[in-house]
Amino acid sequence: MPSPRLIFPFYQIGNPQLRLFRPNWFLTLVRPGTEQPPDTVQFRIPMEMTKCDVKNYLEKIYNVPVGAVRTRIQFGSNKKRNHLNQKVKKPDYKVAYVQLAQGQMFTFPDIFPEKVTKPEEDSMEGVQEKFMEDEKQRQKSDPRRGGVTDWFGL
Repeated sequence: MPSPRLIFPFYQIGNPQLRLFRPNWFLTLVRPGTEQPPDTVQFRIPMEMTKCDVKNYLEKIYNVPVGAVRTRIQFGSNKKRNHLNQKVKKPDYKVAYVQLAQGQMFTFPDIFPEKVTKPEEDSMEGVQEKFMEDEKQRQKSDPRRGGVTDWFGL
């Protein structure tokens, strides 16, 4: 009797569609804290990843032309304390600065664009008018009460 685990077909030279290759890592695009040149992009990467891995990852998967890669290790802070007053250290992580190829520029995407407000609502008169309309609406008597005043609860 075969084992209860799933048995996948072996890889054969004539049947490559059964194989799916995925990267072992993922990169996180980070908005830099300090101003960077327009051709430099900052990523947070796994500690095991090297500069060559970052370059190959971006060129092969995303077709991004990479000029140079610089990495550094950011040590996690150990200033916090837990409920037992023991120091708690945040994990270390690696940061990669990717300089794009000649002539390539990167602008960080604007995920939360500013909402356009109506100019009349911004002025003091517009705010007062809106308040007065809301107040009039609130003070109208309820037609379901049949003429009975509000102070007389039903």
